[in-house]
Amino acid sequence: MTHDSEEHSASAKEIKASLRKRVLERRDAMPPETRNTSSQKIVRNVLGLASYGDADVVLAYAGFGSELRTDEFLQRTLELGKTLILPRVNRATNALDLYEVKDLERDLKAGTWGIREPVPDLCAPSDIGSVDFVLVPGVAFDGRGGRLGHGAGFYDGLLAKRRPSQTWLVAGAFEVQMVANVPMLDHDVPLDLILTENRRYPS
Repeated sequence: MTHDSEEHSASAKEIKASLRKRVLERRDAMPPETRNTSSQKIVRNVLGLASYGDADVVLAYAGFGSELRTDEFLQRTLELGKTLILPRVNRATNALDLYEVKDLERDLKAGTWGIREPVPDLCAPSDIGSVDFVLVPGVAFDGRGGRLGHGAGFYDGLLAKRRPSQTWLVAGAFEVQMVANVPMLDHDVPLDLILTENRRYPS
């Protein structure tokens, strides 16, 4: 890595940290009723996508804190007979392990940072190579598909792995999470689509 590229990387990390803090403050400040109503709209928008309708295997996540409320999405995915995959943080490998979830009440338990994760003893292991559609979490997004996560790099590592070329990467986000530009490094994976309560990006 050259000196210039090191400076660029350090600068991008600083910008990302500042952006992450600012957007999280905005998201956390949303009134609960607004968050719930907006979540319902966003979930309906995602469920209405042709790419979701065509998908047999869906990778998603259990919403946590001020994130998008995903329970309706998870339950609907199961009701439609699709295979639902959720991630679990593997602290030993500093990566995400994937498991098939069939029952939200039975198969999930609060794990790392209090996030509900699959219980390995109850769920069959899976991998990104079988996934048709990914509902991707994130802190901030831009109109070109740029995504800013929490900084651990779990999803960038997961999405960089070999997966079917037709796999859709979609985020559901509140409008307050949209920014003009997310700095993207070489290892960052852009999304195909971001749906908010008001519109879709790219439009």
